[in-house]
Formats: sequence, structure tokens, C-alpha cells
Amino acid sequence: MKRIERVQTGLRLEKRMLKVLKGLAEHLDISMAELVEGITLHALEGKAPPFSSTVLEKIEMLKQVYDLDLTSEDAHKIGEAEDE
Repeated sequence: MKRIERVQTGLRLEKRMLKVLKGLAEHLDISMAELVEGITLHALEGKAPPFSSTVLEKIEMLKQVYDLDLTSEDAHKIGEAEDE
């Protein structure tokens, strides 16, 4: 096992996306940090995370539950909602 040092961060995420990630981490019985680190390590190597078809189905269900309609196409086209 490789030893690492984790640091606290003030990361801000889109609300529905965060709910989906929290639900997925709970489903996989891992922490949010472990989930984000795993997804990030795969992305930095140009790989998709190795989610099984069952996990992909759970992700789709969570996206529907939390009305997450964003896709990778939206990644650089989203911005903060204006204060009303």
C-alpha cells in the first residue's frame, strides 16, 4: 500500500453532482475522498473509471433521482447562478 497525505480543501461542486457522488460513495461503501481520488487518477491517465455495469446503472438512477442533466459536454459551459 502506498502511503499518502490528504489535505482539507474548500472544493465547490455543483449541488446535484455532489448528491450523485455522495450517493455513489455510499453505494460503494467508500469515502467521498476515495471516490474522487479514484475518478481523478483514472482521468489523469486518460482512462474511464472501471465501474461495473451494475454501478453504471446505479449512477444513472442517482442522476435521475437528483435531476442531474449535465454531461461532459457541459464541463466548460457552466457558470454560477446569479443571485436573485
